[in-house]
Formats: sequence, structure tokens, C-alpha cells
Amino acid sequence: MSDLPFAPAAASIAERLYRAVDAEGKIPRALDALGPLRGRDVVLLDDAPRFGVPQLLRLGARVTVVDRGAGPVAEEPASALVGAAAPGRVADALTVEADAPALVEDAPALTVVRGSPVATGLPEASADAVVALWSAMSGPCPEEVAEADRVLRPGGRLLVLHDYGRDDLEPLRGANASADLVRWSRRDGWYLSNGFRIHVIHAFWTFDSTEEAAAVLRAGFGAAGEVIAGRIHRPRVAHNVAIYHRSRGDGPTAGRPAADRGAGVENGPAATVRGPVAAGAGDVAEAGA
Repeated sequence: MSDLPFAPAAASIAERLYRAVDAEGKIPRALDALGPLRGRDVVLLDDAPRFGVPQLLRLGARVTVVDRGAGPVAEEPASALVGAAAPGRVADALTVEADAPALVEDAPALTVVRGSPVATGLPEASADAVVALWSAMSGPCPEEVAEADRVLRPGGRLLVLHDYGRDDLEPLRGANASADLVRWSRRDGWYLSNGFRIHVIHAFWTFDSTEEAAAVLRAGFGAAGEVIAGRIHRPRVAHNVAIYHRSRGDGPTAGRPAADRGAGVENGPAATVRGPVAAGAGDVAEAGA
């Protein structure tokens, strides 16, 4: 199972993508800034062994993964998971990471539980942050948000990462998925109408050469990858993502007038969208300089 927003055709291509996607580390830095996550109890709502789990462990978070396909509950130091045999699970992904021993040697506990975003099975008020990466909380998701609020402690943070679009990867998404992303990010979209704010990150897939980038795109994504490969002139591909974030209990009834909900878009040095943006009248983000 891929824990990236696009699943390539072959596992060998996935390995190259894991090295390329956000090689600069903008996404984990932004997650930590919006949390914070370092030294905190963090629930990850996706089985994301090759991207999400290592990123959160590097931040020093104590991570509980809610895995929709996991076997028996596992609770042990992350270092003990290296070398474990459980096909397709978090432990295996850490095993094949070249830097896994250094990554997890002094890491806090890593817990894997069976559950789902609407029924995590976790104790009430047991987490400082709940994080979703691409697959969970896609569009209107009141039940998932309610479960996150139940699990979060007072002041806890809910961070939901999705593609923002308007980037080099549009051919991989298709028109319908791209239109969904635009709707989600609008001031009158579901997220910003329900207590979330949006933080846009201008990230990249970074390769060693333009030739490698083109080869990975063609081999991994067929005709759509060929379109992107024909457009790039440097060894990186623009990938804009958005973190929708809110504190526990924030929402339409949290004491703010409707006109003010989600009024601010956050763009920092690592979160500036450059280049053409397909902005509509209700879009929150604009192109930066």
C-alpha cells in the first residue's frame, strides 16, 4: 500500500518516489510548526509507513498509528519493530529504510492499533495532535472530526494534509479530482466553513537529474507521467499541498460569526505558492511573487 497521494505502477518506482517527495522536508516542518508535534502524543490516521511514520519519529513525536488493516495491537519501542515480520505493515517499512536503525534507536514508543478514522478505539483525551496524510478526512467528514475531537486533549490540534493542486501534477489527478481540491480550499468550502484554517506548502519531488525525473514519471504513471515529463526542464516537479488545521472544538458553532470562519490563509517562506494559480472568486490562496 502506498502512503503517497499517487500510487505508481511498480514498487521499484515507489521506492524512488519516497526519496524524491518533499526531499527538503517542508511538510514535517510545517506540521510541527502548526502542532507542535515534537515530544507530543500524536495519532496518525493513515497506515503511512514510508512517509508519515518516519517523518513523525524524526520529529520526536510519540506516535500511535490507526491502521485499518493491522493485525493484533502492537505496543513497543520503535527500535524493537526493526526486523519484525508483518507484510505490508509499519514495521516492515521501517526495516527497509536505510537509516532505520539511526532513525528509531532513541525514538519514543510507536504503537499500532486497529481502527478507523471514525472509530479509533483510543481513549478519550489521550492525544495532543491527530494527523491525517492524504487518505483520511477527504472532503466533508464530520464523523471523523468528531472522533478526533474526542481523542484530543483540550487545546489539541487536528492537522489534515491533502494536495492543494494548481501544480505540475495536474495530469495525474484528472479534472474531477482537481476540481474537488479547488472546492475544498475555497472560503465557502467544507473545511474552512467548519473551523479549519489552511496552510499552503509549495513542495517538490526532487530528483538527481532531469533524466531521472522523466524516467520515474514515465515508468510510474504512464501517459499522464509522459505529459509531465515533457514539460519539466529541471530535476524537480512542483507539488503543492495544503494542511487544513484546527484546534479541538473549533467549528461553525465555536463562537465566531460565519463571515469570519477560515478568513485567513497562511503562507510563510516554506508555504508560498508561486506560479499560475487557477483561482476563482471564492479561492483562499493566491499566487505569490
